[in-house]
Amino acid sequence: MTEPATEGTDTAAPHRVLRRAARVAILAPDGSIFLFRYDNPEVGVHWAMPGGGLEGDETHREGAVREAREETGWTDIEPGPLLCTWEHDFTRVDTPVRQHEHIYVAYAPHRPLAGDLAEAHGADRILHGRWWTPAELAATDDALWPPRLPALLADLREHGPAEPAPDLGHVPNGPRRTTG
Repeated sequence: MTEPATEGTDTAAPHRVLRRAARVAILAPDGSIFLFRYDNPEVGVHWAMPGGGLEGDETHREGAVREAREETGWTDIEPGPLLCTWEHDFTRVDTPVRQHEHIYVAYAPHRPLAGDLAEAHGADRILHGRWWTPAELAATDDALWPPRLPALLADLREHGPAEPAPDLGHVPNGPRRTTG
C-alpha cells in the first residue's frame, strides 16, 4: 500500500513539518559506503547517504531509487533490504522539519559520481562525497546521520539484514558542527 507523501505538523514537535524520506546505504564489495558531506543551517556539517524527501505518492523504495539517481548520477542502484528507520530534526529551506527516513541497502562498485550534479548538490547543500571504509567510518569523529551508522553496518556485515529492521526512533541532534 502506498502512503501519501503529505506533510503535516508533528504533535510531538508542533513547530516542525513532518517529512517522509528515504536514503540508500550504497556499499562497495570491500564494505565501503558512499556518503555525502552536507552543511545544514540547524545541525551543521555532517555525513549522510544519498537520499531525501518523497514526492507525491512515491513509496519509500521508489523515493530511494530516484534520490540516489538524482544525487549520484548512477542509474543502476536497486535498493535491497531495509537497514533501519529513524527520525531526526533539521531545517530545510528555512523550514524546521522532523524527517522520518527509511534507509535501504544497495551494492555497487567504487566509482566517481556521474554527470553534472552541481545544481542538485547546491540546492541540497551537499559539499562533496566520498567512499568510506568500515575502519574509517568506525574511527571518525565527524557527525554521521544516523549516528549509529557504523554499528548498523557492522551488524549487517556480521549477521546480514535484520528482520525486522531496527527502528531507531527520534534521534536528537548533537552539538552543531561547522566547517573547518
